[in-house]
Amino acid sequence: MLKLRPMALGSNPKLADVARAAGVSLATASRALAQPDLVRAKTCERVRDAVNMLGYVPHGAARALATRRSKTIGAVFPPLDNPIFAKATHALSRELSQAGYTLLLATHDYDPGAELLATRALIERGVDGLVLVGMDHDPGLYRLLERASLPYEITWSLDHGGYHHCVGVSHRLASVHVAQHLLDLGHREFAVIAGETAHNDRARDRLAGAREALASRGIGLPSSRVREAPFAVAAGKAALAGLLADAPGFTAVICGNDPLAIGALLECRARGITVPDQLSIAGFDDVDLAAELTPGLTTVRVPSAEIGARAGKRLLARLAGKRVRRMEEIKAPLIVRGTTGPAPA
Repeated sequence: MLKLRPMALGSNPKLADVARAAGVSLATASRALAQPDLVRAKTCERVRDAVNMLGYVPHGAARALATRRSKTIGAVFPPLDNPIFAKATHALSRELSQAGYTLLLATHDYDPGAELLATRALIERGVDGLVLVGMDHDPGLYRLLERASLPYEITWSLDHGGYHHCVGVSHRLASVHVAQHLLDLGHREFAVIAGETAHNDRARDRLAGAREALASRGIGLPSSRVREAPFAVAAGKAALAGLLADAPGFTAVICGNDPLAIGALLECRARGITVPDQLSIAGFDDVDLAAELTPGLTTVRVPSAEIGARAGKRLLARLAGKRVRRMEEIKAPLIVRGTTGPAPA
């Protein structure tokens, strides 16, 4: 067990601190991390123990440039098979490229541990800043960023506590507007197909907004009429089938994203359920296909490209020493199309 000298909270450990804690020279500590095959196994283990206990993160730019600027920005995103994330990364990359920066991209499958590893890898590559998605992260991620003294932007979500720089939309409020639209059309029996809420604050906020709007009109949402499903059309089909089997009688379905809503719409077609005459369906995100369906999908338009571009602008401004307000909210309007209509008589 290594005995370490206490360090000030929020300090950024240096390689010299690692060498001191491990009881080796600075050159040996450097060699153990860069060329472990040239160092005895026990010595490497002591150095790795010191790295882990101190929270030391090698900074690639510090090794290469005295200015600690690599002209690269890292982004850690959920899977890019979600078209809204693909649009955002394209806009972010374009914004950074115009300023002479390169985007380094890593992805994870809503796994906080994998996201933490990806973030550490980008910091070790020497990125000048980071872009993250949402507020749900491994607690170690924020400690890692603090130790590295690295600027970052949270995207998609808003931190009303004011702790993190962020640019995004109010998913809860947008979902409230969806439910209010259906309530104003006379619907009183609802079901919800939510995205998977574990490690996803956006999915939780969208579900919470629907519950809040219904409760404000004295309408409950029993657990039997709520399904969580992965981001996939097939999952939306299966979720609606399950709801119709277990808790029928609803006239409106609020979906946590557009693929789930499209899946629900396809399940209605397969069963001969007319939309919106017998069942109204609403989505969230406004993917390109939403407007091309027949009927077109009522949904919330999340301006993903604008979020990506704004995140880039904000990081570049901060790297240039400019002050940027902590939270920037972008509007997410409800787009009413043909899948929602008056409740059946």
